[in-house]
Amino acid sequence: MTTPFDLGPEQRELAQWIREVAASRLLPVVGRAEPGRVDRDLLKTMGELGLFRRLFPGAAEAVPGRATSATDLCLLRESLAMVSTEAETALALQGLGTYPVLLSGSDEQVQRWVPAVAAGDAVAAFALSEPGAGSDAGALQLRAEPDGTGWRLSGEKTWISNAPEADFYTVFARTTPDAGARGVSAFVVPGDRPGLSGEHLDMLSPHAIGRLAFDGVPVRAGELLGELDRGFAVAMKTLDLFRPSVGAFAVGMAQAALDAAVAHAGERQAFGGPLKDMQSVGHTLAEMSTRIEAARLLVYRAAAAYDAGAERVAATSAMAKLFATETAQFVVDAAIQVHGARALQRGHLLEHLYREVRAPRIYEGASEVQRSIIARELYRD
Repeated sequence: MTTPFDLGPEQRELAQWIREVAASRLLPVVGRAEPGRVDRDLLKTMGELGLFRRLFPGAAEAVPGRATSATDLCLLRESLAMVSTEAETALALQGLGTYPVLLSGSDEQVQRWVPAVAAGDAVAAFALSEPGAGSDAGALQLRAEPDGTGWRLSGEKTWISNAPEADFYTVFARTTPDAGARGVSAFVVPGDRPGLSGEHLDMLSPHAIGRLAFDGVPVRAGELLGELDRGFAVAMKTLDLFRPSVGAFAVGMAQAALDAAVAHAGERQAFGGPLKDMQSVGHTLAEMSTRIEAARLLVYRAAAAYDAGAERVAATSAMAKLFATETAQFVVDAAIQVHGARALQRGHLLEHLYREVRAPRIYEGASEVQRSIIARELYRD
C-alpha cells in the first residue's frame, strides 16, 4: 500500500534498476576519460542502456516536444547520484543542452540532434552564462548581429557544460540591444562552426565545464531556436523542468553520504562500543535522515506539480532546489564528521561528495536567487 507521498511500485522498480545498472555497467567505465573532459565512452554506454531514451521519450522517432516527466527526471538523477555522480552529471548536462531543442525546436532541428544524443553519439551543451551574466540571465551581452542570411555571434560564454567539446550548443544571444530578457534569442550552433573556440576550466570537482569565445560565428536562419527575441522563454522552459531535479541530484548525494555514515557508525568501535551508541552520533544521523526525507518530499512534490500543469510552480520548485541542496551540504559535511580523518583522504567517497555537493547551491539559480523567487511569490497576490 502506498500513500500520496510515496513512489509507486513501477517507480521504485525503475529506481532500483537504475542503481543496479549504474553499479554494474557505469562505474567500470567512469574514470577512463581525462578529468574535466567529456567522457564519450560513458555517454555511449548510457545510450546503450537506454538511459537517454528515458530522458527523451520519442527520441527514436524524433518527435518535437516529447519531454520526460519531471518525476521521472528526478528518479533518474537521484538514483544515478546515489551510485555515480559522474554518470548523473553526464545525464544532466546532456539533458540541459538538448531540451531547448526538444521543447522549442523545429522538426529538422529535433531530427538532426535529439536521436544522436539519445544514442550517446552526440554531446550537447547549454550556453547561457557569461562573465557578467550568471544569475541575471537577462543581462546577456553575446551579440547576434544580422548579416543578410542569418546572424554573426560575437562575445563570450563561460561556465558552459561540455565546452569546448560539445557537438552542438544551445546558445542564447542578444538580438535586440537594451531590451533585457525580451531581446534574447536562442540558436542551435554546431560545435565545428568557424570562429568558435574555447578552453576547459579547472573546477573544484573535475566536470566538463569550459569557456567559449565567439568571433563572428555564423548562424543560419534555420538555426534560430523558437521565435526571434523569445530565447529567454526557451531557457526558462528548460530550467523550469530541471530545477526540481537539481534537488533530486542533491538528495541522491545526501542519501549516499547518510548510508556511508550509518554503516561506519555501526562498525566503528570507540569508547568501548559502536560509534552509533554515542548519543551525539545517533542524533546527528537522525537529523541527517530527517532532513533528507523532508528534501525528498519537497522535490517530488515540485515535480508532481510541474507534471500536473499546476499554476505558479516557481516557488514550489525554488523551495525544492533550495532546501535539497542546502540539506545535501549539511549531510555530507556531517557524514565526514562522523567518519573523521579517513573521509578527508583523496579517493574516499565522502571526499568526492564534499567536492561535488558545493556546486548545486550555485548553478541553475543560486540559493539566494531561490529565496528571492519564494519571497516574490509571497507578495504576488
